[in-house]
Amino acid sequence: MCTDGVDVVAAVVDGGAKWSMVAHRGSARGRVGGEVGPVFLGTHYPKLDDKGRLFLPARYREPLQGGLVMTKGQERCLYVFPRDHFFDYAKKLEAAPLSSKGARDYVRVLLSGASDELPDRQGRVTIPPPLRTYAGLTRDCAVIGANTRVEIWDGVKWTDYLGSSEGAYADLKEEVLPGLM
Repeated sequence: MCTDGVDVVAAVVDGGAKWSMVAHRGSARGRVGGEVGPVFLGTHYPKLDDKGRLFLPARYREPLQGGLVMTKGQERCLYVFPRDHFFDYAKKLEAAPLSSKGARDYVRVLLSGASDELPDRQGRVTIPPPLRTYAGLTRDCAVIGANTRVEIWDGVKWTDYLGSSEGAYADLKEEVLPGLM
């Protein structure tokens, strides 16, 4: 819900299925294939305090206020999902074949590192020590919107990642994201 009257409306066609999104200052409620959920946008640079707490960007707080699940992400960052979205995703992982070593490995790493958290009244969330270690988090962090999830990066690692990935991003061809570009 938008309180300041600033809405951005976009419509996207993906493989014949139309979805639309109403964006509000960095996070949004989007509709994808009939499902409604948050869409996280933007980059923020909060600091980790001495107790391992991080202020969530104000624009991310509403969709995460009911709880979140934080887990190991790829490229040594942390993934943060709204609690309901994460459990819907975990339910879909039940379809992964137990006979697939790759699927077993993925599910083990994702779920064994997961932590169910609730932001405090100030919008801070505690990052458990094993997850801080995994992501190499120091005081300076980067918190980015990555569509349906938030990612938490060590600030220097995020800068390095962007530096090495932006050239590849500019060179992406339609084959990488078929039907979207």
